Amino acid sequence: MANEGSAIGAALPDRRMRASLADAGFLALLLLVFVSLTPFEVRDASALLHGADTTMGSGNIARQISYLAIFGLIVVCAIRTRGLRAIHAIPVMVLLLLGWCVASTAWSAEPAVTLRRAVLECIIVTAVFLSVDTIGAERSLTFLRWVLAGVLIVNWLSIPLVSQAVHLQGEADPGLVGDWRGLYFHKNIAGAVSAISALVFFFSFLGTRRWSDALLFVAAAAFTIMTRSKTSIFLLPFALFMGAAYRFAWRRPLDRQIALVGLAFAACVALAALLSEWNTLRHLLADPSELTGRAAIWQAEFAYILDHPLLGSGFGSFANTGGASPLRNYVGSAWVANASHGHSGYLQLLVTLGGVGFMLSMFALIALPATRFLRADATQLGLKSLLFAIFIFGIFHNIVESDYLESDGAAWVAFLLGLAMLRALPRARA
Repeated sequence: MANEGSAIGAALPDRRMRASLADAGFLALLLLVFVSLTPFEVRDASALLHGADTTMGSGNIARQISYLAIFGLIVVCAIRTRGLRAIHAIPVMVLLLLGWCVASTAWSAEPAVTLRRAVLECIIVTAVFLSVDTIGAERSLTFLRWVLAGVLIVNWLSIPLVSQAVHLQGEADPGLVGDWRGLYFHKNIAGAVSAISALVFFFSFLGTRRWSDALLFVAAAAFTIMTRSKTSIFLLPFALFMGAAYRFAWRRPLDRQIALVGLAFAACVALAALLSEWNTLRHLLADPSELTGRAAIWQAEFAYILDHPLLGSGFGSFANTGGASPLRNYVGSAWVANASHGHSGYLQLLVTLGGVGFMLSMFALIALPATRFLRADATQLGLKSLLFAIFIFGIFHNIVESDYLESDGAAWVAFLLGLAMLRALPRARA
């Protein structure tokens, strides 16, 4: 009995150490994604006009080393906790999607760039799923709340104190001047993070009724408005409504059936409205100057997809690849040729991964998670309603912005965290 007691006593510190290291790895990952190594980065208008690469995929050694170190810590903690079964934390379809990203190196015009960016994507996606599985969904959400609250406070304090927290005169796009961006590089990133923060604090308030959560929600929503990021401002109330509806409707089977019928009816009405305004929409998309230049990029993407429907150009080859960009023969203006992303996650997936990669993405990122949300399971509705709101926000945000598989993009990682927490819920209940 004495030996047994000493063995248990020795195991407890080891278990605490593993838990502490897993927490530290996850927190470091969140800070690197949502704060980065270069907060309040100075925007060089001339460099942006000439297509300067400001992304992680460009080969920033310090950030790559940081991700590798964090990834190593997370993998060690996951294996020490669950052994080789830790790999089951990553959905099979996600593994197949990552495999396709790496395989696209074979036909990419810039194989070295594609391989580097694909490996980085594998590291980030694997780190997210393993870390959430190791420390649990609810603890992961706690850490996410802390980081988002810290970022929100810093963003608000930075407006009167840091000149770079607002888009300044001299921007390549004069329409950005005066928009708030906080510690982020662009107001659209700040808008997406603030909107996601508002979702987190709103549903936290519904569960805790703490005034601090209500105050953080108001502050996050207000900062979203001040970024003037139209997509995030429009989607925030919509995602709030969808998450609240899910929280209410999934309590009882009858409510769930009513909600599903209502959703199907709303989808039919939206489709009918779209078809009735098809000529107006077609005219809008045909004008390259519309939608802040997005129409010109979309036209080029559609043309490329029609010419390369199956394999695409290779993962990570859309932007910041110089003369090897897949759009180089499909655009007429230097501004569009130097676009940093495709302004539509769905079109960009089709351009870079082709039809095969696009279908893998839709199954891995939308279809299979949707089936989990649709299950008749009323447990942990508070957390699931938040995850559903983030899921809805991500799906619609990608219509006019490119988040999917965007390296360490904050909106993309937030979407990934939602998928990982959703997957970790069944094991947490067990």
